[in-house]
Amino acid sequence: MMSLICTLQDHRDDVNWCAFSAQLLATCSGDKTVRVYNTRDFSELAFSPLEGHGYSVHCCCFSPCGQFLASCSTDATTLVWSMATGEIEAVLQHPGRSPVRICVLSPDSTHLISGASDGSLALWDFPSKQLRRTSCVSDTSMVACSFSPCGQMFVTGSTYGHLRVWDLDMNQLHAQKNAHDLGVTCCAFAPSILSDSQVVQFHLASCGQDSHVKIWALNKRSGAFKMQLLHTLTGQSAPVLTCAYSSDGQLLVSGSVDKTVTVYDAKNAVLLYTLNQHKRYVTACSFSPTSPLIATGSMDKTVNIWRVEDGCSGHAGKSLPEFTVTTCQASTSSGQSKMLVSDWSEEDVSVWLLEEGLEALVDTFRANNIDGIELLALTKETLLSELRIESVGLRAKVLRKLEELKNALVCSGVPDEFLCPITRELMRDPVLAADGYSYEREAITMWIHTKNRSSPMTNLPLLTTLLTPNRTLKMAIARWRASH
Repeated sequence: MMSLICTLQDHRDDVNWCAFSAQLLATCSGDKTVRVYNTRDFSELAFSPLEGHGYSVHCCCFSPCGQFLASCSTDATTLVWSMATGEIEAVLQHPGRSPVRICVLSPDSTHLISGASDGSLALWDFPSKQLRRTSCVSDTSMVACSFSPCGQMFVTGSTYGHLRVWDLDMNQLHAQKNAHDLGVTCCAFAPSILSDSQVVQFHLASCGQDSHVKIWALNKRSGAFKMQLLHTLTGQSAPVLTCAYSSDGQLLVSGSVDKTVTVYDAKNAVLLYTLNQHKRYVTACSFSPTSPLIATGSMDKTVNIWRVEDGCSGHAGKSLPEFTVTTCQASTSSGQSKMLVSDWSEEDVSVWLLEEGLEALVDTFRANNIDGIELLALTKETLLSELRIESVGLRAKVLRKLEELKNALVCSGVPDEFLCPITRELMRDPVLAADGYSYEREAITMWIHTKNRSSPMTNLPLLTTLLTPNRTLKMAIARWRASH
């Protein structure tokens, strides 16, 4: 059976990806952050969130040993983070400065692949963080990539619908045209390799805008590659955005626009469970390599942690709509969320400290009569000189939680049409682009000036770079700000 054991609610925008290492879980979001949790109790690490990207973070992945985490973003970079300190180890600038949609590390940590919205691929030597090779597939966006278990080749998927097999010299070994109508969204190799005296076989799962998950056999015979479709899984009723294998290859999980998570017996292509906890599109899923856990992320800004119990294969197709949910991280209590922070009493501040794991400071804040207004005015200097908080780490945590609280004041309840699609921030100077969408002027101007003439929303070429002020939207935003 499956049970929901925890819901993480720290991100302030869509969750785009989640990834496990042996001991950690990483999640990334349109709020420009990467968050890292300990899988023992899903408490957030002291250095989390990781804040180095300028725009939405699309993907993240751990090195096999768990020592490093890579993340990629619309800002055209892939950042490499130390999981010992949370510091940035390297900034990998994608060739052509196009938004990076996918990044993946090889099983031996030798290579990293990054794929971008202009169809370009970059192969990096991971130990030295040096760019080794590039390639490009025109008129498409690279949105999916997976290394084979042997690490000697990788498969990419694009918005055009093709799956392509590459070697480490960036030679294209095979192209499976129109693998998914309307586009591939994700792909993942199974962990095992099957072989006999003549054929080496890999299994690959892919999903796409056609609402299907497909399982392929990739056969290598005498140096030539061929892909054979083994199964088409139709357990979801809308585009499937993400898929992942368990570490033993026995289970396959996928997430869909229909808000469901499906779990399959990968070998027999049998639907085991349909999970209905998320309230919006399911955009991310990942299996833990060491524990019977699945993480699923969604546009509802949450990450659900599921436990896979023994004997789950005996419950084919069972739907699990209701669970008792343990919330591991919460922003504010229901009572507090109905008022502005500036209206909080000293008791409300104490409740907030307890919820954010800062219980050691409750007595200090009470002794200094810190209410909502005083809380928002706190600085690094006042924490040290007036409240006499000596611990550098504790001061940093207070300031980080305060920043999240202030950001939540701006982002909470903002109509989606008031947010720039690129930055996901409330627009100050909205302009209408040739694709029919409105953007923050500075963001879309920078997008265009980085030689990216495609639409951030449709990936289609912009017929003109002319930007028209959207005064109606600007007035609507002003009215909303005045009323809030």
